[in-house]
Amino acid sequence: MPQIHDDVIWLKPGQVADRAGVAVSTLHYYESVGLIESRRTAGNRREYRRDTLRVLAFIRAAQRVGVPLDQIKEALDQLPKAGLPTKRDWARLARQWQDELTERIEHLVALRDRFSDCIGCGCLSLKSCPYSNPDDVLGLDGQGARRLR
Repeated sequence: MPQIHDDVIWLKPGQVADRAGVAVSTLHYYESVGLIESRRTAGNRREYRRDTLRVLAFIRAAQRVGVPLDQIKEALDQLPKAGLPTKRDWARLARQWQDELTERIEHLVALRDRFSDCIGCGCLSLKSCPYSNPDDVLGLDGQGARRLR
């Protein structure tokens, strides 16, 4: 467990959940997969550092744009273990996803602009559809069903 200063404010799970807009069970899940940490009181009750709220905001924002939890964990693992992360630390994490997010945005804009044509075309062709199978990339792996991203 990282070194904690005496002036750190600790919150009960319900307080953190209410302020972060998540369920207490979500806190427990995030803790079980290593995204956040808690300590146990003398009565064996969980408490979270107040800065956990910032981590939860980061997790929720990343999830909103489609970043999977395993990638979020990899990013959070890069934060300093001693002391509180700085604005520079958070900015560094955000920069790591910049290219991937730009690609997603471009894909969504293209889909938005052509979606009515796609739905209206009725082709149902996985071979020629630029959205389900761009450039027939799935056909390169052979015949049969392929898992789509």
